[in-house]
Amino acid sequence: MSVIRQNLQAVRQRITDAANSAQRDVHGVELLAVSKTFGADAVIAAAEAGQGAFGENYLQEALEKIAEVRATRPDLQLEWHFIGPIQSNKTRPIAEHFDWVHSVDRLKIAQRLSEQRPAGLPPLNVCLQVNISGEASKSGVLPAEALTVAQAIAALPRLQLRGLMAIPEAAGDAEQQRAPFRQMHTLLDQLRAEGLKLDTLSMGMSGDMAAAIAEGATIVRIGSAIFGTREYAK
Repeated sequence: MSVIRQNLQAVRQRITDAANSAQRDVHGVELLAVSKTFGADAVIAAAEAGQGAFGENYLQEALEKIAEVRATRPDLQLEWHFIGPIQSNKTRPIAEHFDWVHSVDRLKIAQRLSEQRPAGLPPLNVCLQVNISGEASKSGVLPAEALTVAQAIAALPRLQLRGLMAIPEAAGDAEQQRAPFRQMHTLLDQLRAEGLKLDTLSMGMSGDMAAAIAEGATIVRIGSAIFGTREYAK
């Protein structure tokens, strides 16, 4: 059994345990394998172990990897999620090659993705990134701005606003980890109460996935626990 297959099994068990502890249906939590800095061979190994959704942060690397995976294994029907920072001049290839974008941090990016999404493809699933911890170093709208921006994004053609994404400030114990995730869940409920049809909370990584699941995460973004230490720094 490959190391990636073993790691995936262990991560899925952690997700199951966390969902059970939170009295949630484990089928309501999707595992997004963050494959940034790892090659097409790692993606294929994970896909052969049953993983279908992959997250990428770096656009050029991702485009090359997607092309290589498709050329090598055209039989694999994978879902590609862009989860990294987005520059305005990089939106077209993202709109053309990804199924999801989690890191929409301002309306301008959503407008460009909407304009550049090819008409022949399904609507691009997007999440609004929220700077839930108010960190100067983090992208995302502030919670107070989320409703206005979300309503504007939801009205754009060729996009489907699915929900919210966050990368909270690192915290030590489980209760500290849970607090910003709880705030995210409350914010999602507030947006739903305003009539937005949202079903996604993208939050939680290798170190805090249990806390995120306890507070309602529907997608957890896991990289190192699956693929190991990053192969190189970007």
